[in-house]
Amino acid sequence: MAYHFRSALAAIALVFWPAAFVSAEDGAALYQRSCAPCHDKGVDRAPSHEALHAMSPERVLAALESGPMISMANRRSAADRRAIAEFITGKSFAHPMDTAPSPAAMCTAAAPDFGDPSSGPLWNGWGQNLLNTRFQAGAQAGLSAADVSKLKVKWAFGFPATLDANAHPSFANGRIFIGSTSGMVYSLDGASGCIRWYFNAAGGVRAAISIGRIQSDSGAGYAAFFGDGQSFAYAVNANTGKPIWKTKVDSFPAARITGSPIFYNNRLYVGVASGEEGAGASPDYECCRFRGSMVALDASTGKQLWKTYTIPDEPHKTKKNKIGTELWGPSGAPIWSSPSIDVQRNALYATTGDNYSDPTSRMSDAFLAFDLDTGKILWSRQMTASDAYTAACRIPDKTNCPDSNGPDFDFSSGPILVTLANGKRALVAGQKSGLVHAVDPDNQGELIWSVRVGQGGTNGGVQWGSATDGKNVYVALADLGRVVVPYSLSTDVDPKRGGGMFALSLADGKRVWYTPPVPCGDRKRCSPAQSAAVTAIPGVAFSGSVDGHLRGYSTTDGSIIWDMDTVGSYKTVNGVEAHGGSMDGPGPVIAGGMLFVNSGYAAGGGMPGNVLLGLSVDGK
Repeated sequence: MAYHFRSALAAIALVFWPAAFVSAEDGAALYQRSCAPCHDKGVDRAPSHEALHAMSPERVLAALESGPMISMANRRSAADRRAIAEFITGKSFAHPMDTAPSPAAMCTAAAPDFGDPSSGPLWNGWGQNLLNTRFQAGAQAGLSAADVSKLKVKWAFGFPATLDANAHPSFANGRIFIGSTSGMVYSLDGASGCIRWYFNAAGGVRAAISIGRIQSDSGAGYAAFFGDGQSFAYAVNANTGKPIWKTKVDSFPAARITGSPIFYNNRLYVGVASGEEGAGASPDYECCRFRGSMVALDASTGKQLWKTYTIPDEPHKTKKNKIGTELWGPSGAPIWSSPSIDVQRNALYATTGDNYSDPTSRMSDAFLAFDLDTGKILWSRQMTASDAYTAACRIPDKTNCPDSNGPDFDFSSGPILVTLANGKRALVAGQKSGLVHAVDPDNQGELIWSVRVGQGGTNGGVQWGSATDGKNVYVALADLGRVVVPYSLSTDVDPKRGGGMFALSLADGKRVWYTPPVPCGDRKRCSPAQSAAVTAIPGVAFSGSVDGHLRGYSTTDGSIIWDMDTVGSYKTVNGVEAHGGSMDGPGPVIAGGMLFVNSGYAAGGGMPGNVLLGLSVDGK
């Protein structure tokens, strides 16, 4: 997916074309020549120079040496990488970054041992359940439609050393489990926001955390599972945060885990994506050799049980580009989102992204079905053919844009498994094309219906997922646009393009209602695009917007019954300076009478922020 650049660091690869930074003194000229065409024009959500400047040099260096930019930065010397980090941020390495929480942020009261989370309110992983519905029933939610208008902030938690709060919370046994772009993973008390434990992963963690019961050397117990930006999967003790195992699921330098791993029957299923689509923009980069995959791990040990590539054929040399760089293919078809599990058919369903290079493959931009036991692909259903794309397709130097020059219409939304009123079943997912599809999981993925809700595009269509109450599917439209700022090389988000909320009938895809986007007004860096995942409870569907608002829509007629502006500063329970900004990526989690939501997303011209908010009725 143009890989959305769903991290503010992802576009830093572009600083390496084609000249290297020799010293910090050369930084300004090199930035204008090699970086400004993307970072000042918001190409594929590339963060602006202003956003990069606000980062710490340690965070940038970590991205270059061990994070998403490693595939590009490994051609530069250590001194070059440090000079780059210091120039981009305008800061030196004199003061090391410290993300460890203060003692005052830790919980003082002892928590009960972590028992069976299914005995109480639970939001486990990205989709709340194995079906990926993102719907919380009344008793589990602890909130009714009538309560929503009374929601107020009870506590706020600040993420240190970041401009984005783009990790998805999970809730179990009264605790929040959440990662961060710094790599810190936290277990927080849901009622107060104090820290139960924290764990430092090797890379940023944006995927939701899944909880499951395993048998390990220390006995039976519950583990918290997650993946990071360096393609490591982890299991840690859910009660204490102590590590159980850590497994590398892909050796490709730019591989990463963005979709939330899903736990079922003592196995952990992990989808693998990569940042090579961004790295491939450089004309001297041998694009491209990454292939997406689904990996099954033994949940107790982390041992790989099977790995199935979304593209069966290994990449091979295809041709040389106009400057003589060797090109490879086929490549791409990453898995960006969390899968769903079909217990009835012993199958796992996932959606895939586009190809990165020619030749294109038949399992990109597709629904895929895997056998849970063996990983065999049972069937595939492609929704957009011949879609090969790199970030070069949107910049002046298109040397490494594939001949296919695809529309970048991949899936970043995971499939939802539903049972229709007539007893038949469907897999439903929105696509960046602006189409929402329903396919038949019991008939080789045959198309049931397909409905257009938006224009689509690299940052358009349906981005991070929808929610369903079993009758309708609730779909938020992104279609984010950009506009050139007069007398400047920079761009800003278009305050008049994008957004809108839809309810579609699961039976046939017909529109039940549509609510147009709310105008931005005079707010800077504002877009009405609704990119974040939707969450629903009986009577209400929630959608976060790039304008920083979280809104609740009546599932009956689409009227907005609640609107909270999350932009602003917050006093946090952990003492970290924090503020809210754009909402993109994760949707809210609702459980036990509270709503938990992140605010802040600097990429693509959005408003930065670094806060997790815990809301309750009247803030009590």
